[in-house]
Amino acid sequence: MTKKIVITGIGATSPLGGNAQDTWSGLLAGESGASTLDYPWVEETQIPITFAAQARVKPSEVLERHETKRLDPSSQFALIAGREAWADAGSPEVDPERLAVDWSTGIGGVWTLLDAWDTLRERGPRRVLPMTVPMLMPNGPGAAIGMDLHARAGIRTVVSACASSTEALANAYDHLQRGLADIVIAGGSEAAIHPLPIASFAAMQALSKRNDDPKTASRPYDVSRDGFVLGEGAAALVVETEEHALARGARIYAELLGGTVTSDAYHITAPDPEGSAAARAMLTTLQNAGVSLSEVSHINAHATSTPVGDIAEYNALRRVFGDLLDGIPVSATKASTGHLLGGAGAIEALFTVKALHERVAPPTINLTEQDPAIALDVVTSPRALGTGSLTAISNSFGFGGHNAVIAFRSV
Repeated sequence: MTKKIVITGIGATSPLGGNAQDTWSGLLAGESGASTLDYPWVEETQIPITFAAQARVKPSEVLERHETKRLDPSSQFALIAGREAWADAGSPEVDPERLAVDWSTGIGGVWTLLDAWDTLRERGPRRVLPMTVPMLMPNGPGAAIGMDLHARAGIRTVVSACASSTEALANAYDHLQRGLADIVIAGGSEAAIHPLPIASFAAMQALSKRNDDPKTASRPYDVSRDGFVLGEGAAALVVETEEHALARGARIYAELLGGTVTSDAYHITAPDPEGSAAARAMLTTLQNAGVSLSEVSHINAHATSTPVGDIAEYNALRRVFGDLLDGIPVSATKASTGHLLGGAGAIEALFTVKALHERVAPPTINLTEQDPAIALDVVTSPRALGTGSLTAISNSFGFGGHNAVIAFRSV
């Protein structure tokens, strides 16, 4: 029998705020988390892009010193978001054997890895920290949460580029349906605002070049969009069976209807311009959930602000919804947060859950002239979503041709 799976806790640290509520409030207020980078390495390395969307609150302001010393920034962000989500869910009493973690990252401990390489070259092998490998490994963030909360039903890490944390949430749904846990902490984190990833993304012409105006640089669907803005942070959601949530008297934000993962097998970085596999991920998600196309009330789009990516996603959406798409409000929230890579799907899932819970679609900022080739109903100021049952999807697509889609329903 199919179980009803629900969201009972949320947590975040992002370019808009140090917790979930501040992040959501900043999003609704139309804020941008992008700013000029003020580090010596910007001038030292002569990187061509000098701005990014940095976490609003530094982990050192939240965590104990021993935690920041022994965890890569990607794990620090994860621990902050995971702890907040757990507390928001009421810090439930659960058998550790029935508590799992489904986490994700796109890149992992890049700061640890490259700092250790510098140490090796400049000071020799004896000065390389013994914690280097545990800190740099991609499963480090999920492990940090799992050890902090004593999760013994499994700690799984997905690494599928920018689709990672949406896939992690789809996995959480599946693991609960299979009875492998009663509660799962799911989400993703990223901390890649480092000169090497910036230089690499810039070399492939993926980043916006608006060094003179960072706050308006991320502009999904605009005719003048020229690339994404690199962001950092984490988001976590506590996911459990409705039966378990009701038994402990938990507050429920929304129902998780499931998710689907497909692949383009088209190009390592470019999306399939026809969007056929992305469309199949959306359709399969809705079909498996028993949701008709006409029931979809809101879409949180992947919408990175790249010229080819935005149009490819639009083609996929139009392939799925046809003329129905004209009446569905679409939010492109990376305009505010930047692109959190492996953490993007998690923060956008949180936004989708909040949109359904508060019945308001968040705005897409910086859209001054919409691309006529992208005929979407883009939400540019907070918009009421109405009464009754609401269903929404959140899309994530990543390098390697990864497509991940999840769906939620209001409660």
